[in-house]
Amino acid sequence: MEFEPVESSFFLMPTLQLAEELLGKILVKETAEGTAAGIIVETEAYIGPGDRAAHSFNNRRTARTEVMFGPAGYAYTYVMHTHCLVNVVSGEKDAPEAVLIRAVEPVTGEELMKKRRPGAKRNQDLTNGPGKLTKALGITMADYGHPLWESPLYIARGISPGSISAGPRIGIDNSGEAVEYPWRFRVSGNPYVSGTKKNNQC
Repeated sequence: MEFEPVESSFFLMPTLQLAEELLGKILVKETAEGTAAGIIVETEAYIGPGDRAAHSFNNRRTARTEVMFGPAGYAYTYVMHTHCLVNVVSGEKDAPEAVLIRAVEPVTGEELMKKRRPGAKRNQDLTNGPGKLTKALGITMADYGHPLWESPLYIARGISPGSISAGPRIGIDNSGEAVEYPWRFRVSGNPYVSGTKKNNQC
């Protein structure tokens, strides 16, 4: 299957809009082992510096968050509880915002995903969480700062997702009023949407 990367201009929209527009797009990672890809079915928006759940709250600028202060469309990867998570940098330059990719539905490389995630008991378990999908697709910290319209890690054109649901983000209990912000978006009824128990803030 061939994939058509989006243009760099695709990412130039408000963060909440981007979080919705990413649904139905395809996240692709090419490696020496092969290509693995999945339809994005769940995202979360993080809008620092006013968002207590964001790594960039209060304009906190560290080596980890530096890429968030740059232009939109680059990969912000970080490790949480030994798992690598992948985000799409959004917003204007020096306005550190991002969209966490929480879940994808496999479309290519499913056997490779199973090899990388041998403990997955069901197909849904391969990629129904932000740490699961990065391992399944082969996304690592080496992808930090990569432009997401270029190989080997990129967002490709996909499908129209139909019905979209929104609600509070997951696992950000210590974030004050930000706990209630309805900034988690998902394809309604998709079996690959993640659970509700992990802390996956970005």
